[in-house]
Amino acid sequence: MKGMTLIVKKITQIICPIIFVFGIYIIIHGHLTPGGGFAGGVIMAGAFILQILANGNILPALRKEEEGLEFLESSAILGFLIIAGLGLLFSGSVVFFANFLNKGQLGKLISAGFIPIENIVIGAEVCAAIAAIFIALVVYKDEESK
Repeated sequence: MKGMTLIVKKITQIICPIIFVFGIYIIIHGHLTPGGGFAGGVIMAGAFILQILANGNILPALRKEEEGLEFLESSAILGFLIIAGLGLLFSGSVVFFANFLNKGQLGKLISAGFIPIENIVIGAEVCAAIAAIFIALVVYKDEESK
């Protein structure tokens, strides 16, 4: 696959960073508004997928990208479990997901204890997983057509 026209590539270069930043916004404000880690992660993965679709598949680069995304996904899952385990250690209770951070003021960005941190970790995991699945399908399709 060669990629799309020059106009589509230039528009994609302009709009993908905006989509990515919007995904980060959805993740960071997930405890205050509808959204959160999953929704923001899907939006961020959409920016990556749009870039791949516009520019065509460069298989060696996509294989390297897939390895990096798998590492990010695994690291995010480990981070999620570590933060959940810290709740067990530092809260003084026997609850795995106990909130041990200051809850802050209701309605403020820095509030809700460790839920915003968990949203960030979940967003990174979902973004990496969906982008890796898309890349794996593109690579598999190209190898199947040979």
